[in-house]
Formats: sequence, C-alpha cells, structure tokens
Amino acid sequence: MSSVRGEFSSRFGFIMAAAGSAVGLGNIWGFPTQTASNGGAAFVFVYLVLAFCLAYPALMAELVVGRHGQANAVTSLRKIAPKQPKFAFIVGFGGIICAGLILSFYAIVAGWMLSATLTPIAEITSLDATAGWLSTQSLGRDLIFTAVFIMLTISIISKGVENGIEKWSKRLMPALLGILALLIAYVLTQDGASQGLQAYLVPDFSQILNPDLLVSALGQAFFSLSLGTSVMIIYGSYISKQENLVSLGAYVTLIDVLIAFVAGLLIIPAMYVAQAQGVEIFSDNGTLLSEDTLVFQVLPALFNSMGDIGLVVAFAFFALMSIAALTSSISMLEAPVSYTVEKFGMDRLQATWVIGGLIAVVSFTIVFNFSSLFSFVIALTTQFGQPLLGMLCCIFVGWMWHRHSLLEEIKSGCGDVENGVFWKIWPWYIKFICPLAIALVFFNSL
Repeated sequence: MSSVRGEFSSRFGFIMAAAGSAVGLGNIWGFPTQTASNGGAAFVFVYLVLAFCLAYPALMAELVVGRHGQANAVTSLRKIAPKQPKFAFIVGFGGIICAGLILSFYAIVAGWMLSATLTPIAEITSLDATAGWLSTQSLGRDLIFTAVFIMLTISIISKGVENGIEKWSKRLMPALLGILALLIAYVLTQDGASQGLQAYLVPDFSQILNPDLLVSALGQAFFSLSLGTSVMIIYGSYISKQENLVSLGAYVTLIDVLIAFVAGLLIIPAMYVAQAQGVEIFSDNGTLLSEDTLVFQVLPALFNSMGDIGLVVAFAFFALMSIAALTSSISMLEAPVSYTVEKFGMDRLQATWVIGGLIAVVSFTIVFNFSSLFSFVIALTTQFGQPLLGMLCCIFVGWMWHRHSLLEEIKSGCGDVENGVFWKIWPWYIKFICPLAIALVFFNSL
C-alpha cells in the first residue's frame, strides 16, 4: 500500500473541491427540474430546511470519519468500529458502488452538456448537418460524448489530489459562478421572467407536507452534497488536522445550497420566458413535459430568441454546465480509485483507468437500454442508496464511535468546540434525529 497520501494544500482549495463535488448537474440540472415538478417555491423551502437540518449534520459525520481515518471509506469506518468490520464494509463499499453508479448515469447527462456546448460552434461555422447531429439525441452521439466525458474525468483524477482535484476545482468553480450571474441578469429583463420568479419564490404552504415533495427534497439535498457515496469521507481524509471541520462543513453546505438556489433563479424564470415565446413547458394538467431533458428544451429556445448573441450565450452556458459536471465527476471517481489504490496497492494511474473503464461499460449499458435503465439507476442511487447510506453513516458516528474520541478528532482543528453550540447539539442530533428523520421520509416514499 502506498504510504504517501495526498492532502489539500489550502482551505480555499478544499472548499472549492468539496463545493465542486456538491455543485454539479444536481444543482443546475436536477434542482430546478425538481422545483418545477414539485410545486415551485414550496419545494425550495423544504429543500433549504432539509439541507441545513439533515444534510449538513450528515456531511459533518462523513468529513469527521474521513479525517480521523486518513484512508479510503472502508478503512476509515473500520478504524472507528474495529469490532464491526462487516458493517463498516457494507457502508463504505456501498457508498463506493453508489458513487460509481451515479457517475455512470451522470457521464451520460454530462455528455449531453458537451454536445450542447459544441452545437453553437457548429452553427456559427455553418456546419448545419453537424449542428443537427449534435443537438439530436442518438445512440452514436450519446456513446461518443459519454466516452469523452469519462476520459476527461480520468485525466484529472490520475494526477492526484493537489495537482488534479484541487488545481482544477480552484479554476473551474469561480468561472462557473461568473457565467451564472451574467445569465441571470439577462434572463430577468425578459418578458415572462416575473411570473417565473413568483412561482420560484412565493411558496404554497399547503404543498409542504406532500410526501413526494419531502422525498424529492431530501434526495436532492443528499445528491447535491454528494452524501452517502463515500465521496465526503474521502475528501475528509485529505483535510489537514489543523483545519476547523465545523466551519468547513458549513461553508460547503452554504455554497452548495446557494448555487442550487441561484441556478433556480436562472432556470425557472427562463422556463416562463420560453413559455412566453411559445415553447411548451407544461402539459394541460400542469406537469412538466420533459423532466430529464428540461434544460435542453427550455434554454436553447431562450438562446434562439436572443439572435446571434444567443449562440455565444448558449456556448457559455453549456460550457459552464460541463464544468459543473466535471467538478462533481472527479469526486465520484475518486471514491473507488482511492479504495483500489490503498486496498490493492495498485498504481494510481492504472487504478484510475481500470475503474474508469468499468464505469464506462456501465454507462454504455445504460445508453443501449436507455428507456428502461436511465430513470431506474437515478432513482436507485439518489432516492434510495444515498439517503440510506447517509443514515447508516450517522448511526456509525452517533452510536459506534466513542464520544471522547469523536470530540478529540473535532478539537484537533477547533480547540474550543466543546463549549460551543455545535457540540451541544450535533452528537445527539446525528444519534437520534438524523437517522429517524431520514428513515421517516424514506419509508413514507415506499
């Protein structure tokens, strides 16, 4: 086993990497889609509550496990509960499998983003046939761009923590935020945007206890924060012992929720702007016409209405989406790669290509059986796998880790944590409230 482990070189680097993992298509593709499908502002309200009340405590549990273990997810969990090696393996390895499955469908959606990024370039250069092929879903297009995206992910992960994950997250995340802000400023000046803002910001409180809405919001909070996939355990293991985990976890949660919210400020008004321009968004009974492909229906229609400048904006937006996807995919590939490197002593480059190849095979299988597998794999991982594994991680930290040892780990970067509000609430919160609340929401959905 290699004794040299990577470590994030700076606090900013970790926050950008963890936020990059959290901020991805889940925020910009998934969150607005879920919002539009689940009663608009009511969903936003529930999502915000669940993100801070359930997702943040669970995120802290995963980060603390990782930093204490300084190893892959399975080894880190076994260090906490040496008498429960099988349970540790189920939670740790379950998370690794979950991360791999998420990446397999994620790579397909990210491939759509890449092809949508190239479409405006083909249109500007008058390659109309190419533009038509790029913008139409087909077996050939999906296979090629899924493969390209997986290769990009492999190339970053093979370089390790500081030169791969951290270096690229610090470059890509600020670029993403800048483009998002400019697009929102434009959309909010268009006809129909005010109606979209109202749907997004004024909640119908009668919807808030709808079980489907609760399950979707919980799944979305866990999905967007990469919880239950071993990813945050891995990232936690690369954090210096001198860092204050309590504030780091809060920053990551805040940035993630903020970007999901800001993405909604773009997509939801853009839907109503597109609707004002004659694009069909909702069916007669008020349901969304195309959930999985919402952004590919709504936004190109919006960009087309902008004339020639729309091509530049379309390129910028889908380039941004591809960046968001990449900052998340590198974290999902890191979970199985770190396990393989540490468990089998395999060279990092070799492990990255082997795991990346296996995930590509799963992705291609989904592409070939798209109608039956795509939605199934998304539901299996995000609505079932992630909340359940996140709940088990809370049980692990709350019930199996000796309280004194847990306190010492958090104190290593935050000496006075014992006297603060966090330590008075968090340990019993993840012991009782988190597992119970996640279980209630989860069983409500069955």
